[in-house]
Amino acid sequence: MARRTTSSSTGSSPGPRNRTPQPLPGRRRTFGDFVKAFGAFVALAVLLVGVPGALVVSVGWPLPHGAPSLDWLQQEITVGTFIRVLTVIVWLAWAQFTACVLVEVKAALSGVGLPNRVPGAGASQLLARQLVAALLLVGATAASFTPGLSQLGQGLEGNQRGTVAAAQQTPGGLFGQQQEQAASSAAAAIAEQAANAASHAEAGGGHAAKGGDTKYYRIQPPEGRHHDSLWEIAERHLDDGRRYKEIYQLNKDRTQPDGSKLSEASLIRPGWILEMPADAHGGDLVEMPDESPKVSEEVQRQIHDYSRTGDHQQAQGDQQAGQGDRDTAHIHVPQQRPSGDQQHDQGGQQAQGDRQAASDESASEETGFSFGLPEALVGAPLLAAGLLGALGRRRRQALWQSALGAVGGRRGMEPPVPTGAAANAQDALLVGADPEGVRLLDLSLRGLAAALAAESRPLPTVYAAWLSGNVDLHLQLAQPAGKPPAPWQLGQDQTFWMLARTDAERYEDVDTAAPYPGLVSLGTMDDSRLLLNLESVPGIVSLSGSERDRAGVFASVAAELATNGWSDRMTITLVGFGQDLTPLAPNRLRHLDDVEALVETMEAETRQRRGALGAAGHDSVLTGRTGPAQHTRWAPHLVLLAAEPSAEDAVKLAELAADASRLGIGYLVGTESGDLPGAAWEMEVTSDGKLLAPLLGLELDAQLLPVDQQRAVVELFVEADPERGSDGPTNTPPFLVDISEQGRPAVYARLVGSYEIIGLETPDGERSPLLHEALALLLLHREGVHPRVLSSALWPRGVTEDVRDALVERLRGWLGNDPDGTPRLGTDATGRLTLAKSVVSDLDVLRSLYHEATQGKGVNSRAVRGRLLTDALVLVRGPLLADRPQGRYGWLTHEIIDAQLPLLVADIGLALSAFHLEKDRAEKAIEALTASLNSAPADERLWNELLRATHATGDSDRLKRLAADLVSRSGARGLPPRTEALLDELLPTWRSGVAAVG
Repeated sequence: MARRTTSSSTGSSPGPRNRTPQPLPGRRRTFGDFVKAFGAFVALAVLLVGVPGALVVSVGWPLPHGAPSLDWLQQEITVGTFIRVLTVIVWLAWAQFTACVLVEVKAALSGVGLPNRVPGAGASQLLARQLVAALLLVGATAASFTPGLSQLGQGLEGNQRGTVAAAQQTPGGLFGQQQEQAASSAAAAIAEQAANAASHAEAGGGHAAKGGDTKYYRIQPPEGRHHDSLWEIAERHLDDGRRYKEIYQLNKDRTQPDGSKLSEASLIRPGWILEMPADAHGGDLVEMPDESPKVSEEVQRQIHDYSRTGDHQQAQGDQQAGQGDRDTAHIHVPQQRPSGDQQHDQGGQQAQGDRQAASDESASEETGFSFGLPEALVGAPLLAAGLLGALGRRRRQALWQSALGAVGGRRGMEPPVPTGAAANAQDALLVGADPEGVRLLDLSLRGLAAALAAESRPLPTVYAAWLSGNVDLHLQLAQPAGKPPAPWQLGQDQTFWMLARTDAERYEDVDTAAPYPGLVSLGTMDDSRLLLNLESVPGIVSLSGSERDRAGVFASVAAELATNGWSDRMTITLVGFGQDLTPLAPNRLRHLDDVEALVETMEAETRQRRGALGAAGHDSVLTGRTGPAQHTRWAPHLVLLAAEPSAEDAVKLAELAADASRLGIGYLVGTESGDLPGAAWEMEVTSDGKLLAPLLGLELDAQLLPVDQQRAVVELFVEADPERGSDGPTNTPPFLVDISEQGRPAVYARLVGSYEIIGLETPDGERSPLLHEALALLLLHREGVHPRVLSSALWPRGVTEDVRDALVERLRGWLGNDPDGTPRLGTDATGRLTLAKSVVSDLDVLRSLYHEATQGKGVNSRAVRGRLLTDALVLVRGPLLADRPQGRYGWLTHEIIDAQLPLLVADIGLALSAFHLEKDRAEKAIEALTASLNSAPADERLWNELLRATHATGDSDRLKRLAADLVSRSGARGLPPRTEALLDELLPTWRSGVAAVG
């Protein structure tokens, strides 16, 4: 059982050194910087002074000096009038730009927070920001104003840059004056708190230093790309990064100078004041009142005001003492609802427990069989569902391309049956997949986005999603975002939004873009599955550990991102690994050879995204995804770099990642040592399958995709590739039936149409539907069915092994034995359940008749071919298992028989039509094609052949009516190109004729 990491366990475990980003090499000011600064000064002088001066000299005051009369309005518009109007516009633009410059200068000198937005001044404010930044870059305030030239002109949200901090003792400037009014507005409350704080200090209370002096630390914007944190502050001033919780507890929920509060240990902002423990040391600290002269009056006032909130916080901490320290890192395990609420799923939680128990038992003992299934895939339900869905789509695509794209010959409709490791991987996907969970997750997230858009509210930044044991969904926000829209509810605190499964099931499909496509499973903790939102992390996520263990995590992340069901589209760039993973999703996955190519690519994309966001007027991709361009823009780009970059490349990546979360770009980078510049979150995967992140408070059972299982999964996709050559699917069915009179089966099941069984008595009791469903599954898989696949198909929520084995024995007894005593339900060498040849379905007969007609006796005998094809078409009574009960046979969603059967029926109809047209029996051909269209109404080949057969009758009016019917069926999409070309050939006037018929 995974557990939460406490500070003590962190100290004793050999986990990674989780801290905030390492300082990057300082950047010296160059001659080019001074040139830029001088150019910025000249540009500002020209724009602020030269423009109004030129207007005054050349044009003068453009507005009338008195109130205009009615005669003035009736005067002729001259060139002078036009010039004066333009002058007014220029004056307004100058005023707006001047306001932008003042706002940017004020923000630069205050050193706290982001500059206010000037209404309607997007481009003007951007220009002002760049000019002011370039001017101050070489000045004394440059280090505290700008973290790097690459960030100029970007407006990040406060929470995204909240981890930025540095130990600089520079004056607060205008900031102190801005906060003075806020401080005086609560004077009465603060006075009372100050009295309590004084008495507490005299008593030597928890946050006072010796002699009544208290040490404080003021956070300033960083130099370069160095992102400070409580962990690093504790390392410098308390000699132990694990003591960051002491700093957090001293300052938690106390009002900061900018009016906000410290609520997350990793979210600290420039300009905040931190009270330090009594034993803190270091030159960056300010000890009040003894060292007050070393800071400005504004900072003294801020620290003084802040100190008066200490006793309130101490009392609050005392109230929470005894309840246990809450983990203060970014990610927390959500609290579960009371057990009474967990009964909504009719015992679903117990069933899941039974399924887990069955999985554990099966993993250790396979009821005497000498093989097992890849447990990494069995234990990854979202990954397995994504892979299984993508594999099904790939196989269907191969079927249609084989049917519609072949000219000289068909590759066939039967995909190759996997064997060995690939077969085990496919069975593991079938056992582990949770397509319903994926569907509900997707509906829930899109429903939330649609509800927020309807309320004109932006999407909140989500760091993680948790799927709890009862399949409730918890979203962990970067910061409180108010009350969520119904049916979402607040979770354990203001940063958790929760949705119950019963509420999620009420959601319907909505036409909105996926809001959080960067979510990916990392593992489980306390019976909850964590999905980290890679694109929201404010910086790089680093992963340390052995190369083999890291490879398992990277492969799992890449495979899930490439195939998940809660993303519309995305780009996943793989560097240092994964070239063989691209068959999983060629449209999503791309592989780059080295870090140099990655840096070049990401520099260009970062510039492009910044420009696109600026042009669209969005702060981040989250606001863009709820706008009118939601379906065409703002898809994430996730970079997975398995090989550790060089020091120089690491610095470049850190610079790119500093603004990545706003742009929808995420970075997961592997490292041997764990020391990676610019890493915001650090994780380590251990040899025993644990994913550790002490600073985040995580100790997960990691979700992995080991190399051998990765190869097996890729083999499944490669075998299903529609672009493969002649070694792909063939026309030979997996099971041929003796269609002669002597081959009459002992048990015959009708699956095409209503489900009927001939040759067996209907079993009594409640197990009858399960026995029928189990037999149908075995009939559709003549190659054999793994017992665990059978149990997961019949009991999607899980069942114990003894219940499964009992049903298998009942099925064996129901089917009975052949005359020679052989059981009709057996077990092959691999342990899979198989049916004897005496148990046959009409689908087996249908395939065998078509195969015999086109590749057997019917090849050399026209009469035999016609009889076999006619018999085959008679067997088609409707869709597969037409009357199956609602809520059962959910495993059919994983099958491709729903695509195979219509294609098979269409092939039979086409072959029989050709048979009749050889003897000019057009009406018989039309009859065969019409019968086939009842089962395959979307097959273009049948319609085209029906046009030819109708043309062969010589009835032009009948052909026109058929053409009009086709046009009406096609709707707004129009006719396919092949059908249009055929109509042009058979009925050149079909367009005008269709209009006349209409």
